[in-house]
Amino acid sequence: MKKTVGILHADISDKADEDEKDALIQLEAVSKALRPLGFNPVPVKFDLNLEAVGIRLQKLNPAFVFNLVESVNGCGSLIHLAPSFLDYLRIAYTGSKTQAMFLTSNKLLGKDYLAANGINTSKAYCLSSLKSKTPVNGRYIIKSVWEHASIGMSQDSVVYVKSAPELIAKLERFRSSMIGDFFCEEYIDGREFNIALLSGPEGVEVLPPAEILFTDYPPDKLKIVDYSAKWKTDSFEYLNTNRTFNFTSDDRDLIESLKIISRKCWDLFGLRGYARVDFRIDESGRLWVLEINANPCISPDSGFVAASKMIGLGFPEIIKRIIEDI
Repeated sequence: MKKTVGILHADISDKADEDEKDALIQLEAVSKALRPLGFNPVPVKFDLNLEAVGIRLQKLNPAFVFNLVESVNGCGSLIHLAPSFLDYLRIAYTGSKTQAMFLTSNKLLGKDYLAANGINTSKAYCLSSLKSKTPVNGRYIIKSVWEHASIGMSQDSVVYVKSAPELIAKLERFRSSMIGDFFCEEYIDGREFNIALLSGPEGVEVLPPAEILFTDYPPDKLKIVDYSAKWKTDSFEYLNTNRTFNFTSDDRDLIESLKIISRKCWDLFGLRGYARVDFRIDESGRLWVLEINANPCISPDSGFVAASKMIGLGFPEIIKRIIEDI
């Protein structure tokens, strides 16, 4: 008899944007992969009616839960509620645990934790931390504290300032257009890499690094993976932002450093199952961790799955490895 597995996912409305609807693609793919592994997958919607969610899960009595929750009621700041609630119910689940999910999802906390442990990450500010005499000069990129998937990011998110009062004024102008808390960090002009990590029989395995290529971008266009580059399939950004896993011998030391730092991030945050670390490399060759995603997208067309294919791992094997790290 097949063991029942609950697949926990956000309640997605018909009017949801593409980044939210992607969760349903992941739900279908994971469900399909679980069946030949001997499991009976049952979707379970997760929202703020925790009593109803709890009753549903307890009736289901799953062997474990596959956690695909990336937001709750459209709010990324509540992502940690899913693992926290599963902890409360004492139900085993896939992926990173509550503390790691909270620390990595809050980009400011994550950056502070990285810096405190000697890992390079660009200097960040929010309106409450900026003072009129704070020494700032250069380009800064404005981001959501909690929302991932490049939500709220565009070419206009990068601003150039010469003083703290100017940066404060720029941030104030963004207040109405941002979803929830937001901040800015020093803009690192350079190459961008995504490093996928997957648990394995001998611990975490760093999958082949992917570099993001900004093909045919005009000189006046910033090379950033903004919302259009990720989700608007007919946009210039989407069509001209590609990834490559092919590198020359000149990048050998760089690739090794990316792998070493990614592994350090996995250990530092206590990540489980799977994760992704995003980097920028400045003109001097210095590595900067942009952010860590403790539950990256695992849709069949995602960068994570593409990296897995580079070492011969099919989707069912990815899911099997994630489950084995519960």
